[in-house]
Amino acid sequence: MDKGAGAGGGETLLFLTDEQLRQGIEAVFFAYRGFTADPDRILDAKGYGRAHHRAVHFIHRAPGTTVNNLLAILGVTKQSLNRVLRTLIEDGLVESRIGREDKRERHLFLTPEGDDLERALSDAQRARMRAAYRAAGPAAVSGFRQVLEAMMDPEQRSQYLSLREGGGNG
Repeated sequence: MDKGAGAGGGETLLFLTDEQLRQGIEAVFFAYRGFTADPDRILDAKGYGRAHHRAVHFIHRAPGTTVNNLLAILGVTKQSLNRVLRTLIEDGLVESRIGREDKRERHLFLTPEGDDLERALSDAQRARMRAAYRAAGPAAVSGFRQVLEAMMDPEQRSQYLSLREGGGNG
């Protein structure tokens, strides 16, 4: 087997055709639809959207993260994030605390109700990921992660690696 060949299609990774790239792009679109389907149903029942999900996910992942750090991670406008946070705070899912050293900073934490929502959302996604990873096998999981990391801009990769290493509290 060619050193650069893919496990299933025999593609030489350095010489992918436009058709092979299109198929990869479409696979990402359909996988994303599947990956978000279960959380979307949970969110829709509460009147929330994917922006709420992303905020809840990253607040859970880095408790005490600042609003500015969350802005950087999510790559959204301050106005957009404030709308999402206002709803989550009013609904008792997120708590905003003023910084101890810098009173201008707001640190974000999930409440027990927020933890429950995060768990419901991530349980659905973990089940889907676990099944896909088991079906694909360890080499494919490693390769998939490498492809995803290679698609990230350097700043995104830095944020991702920081979260992966247990950091992310900015």
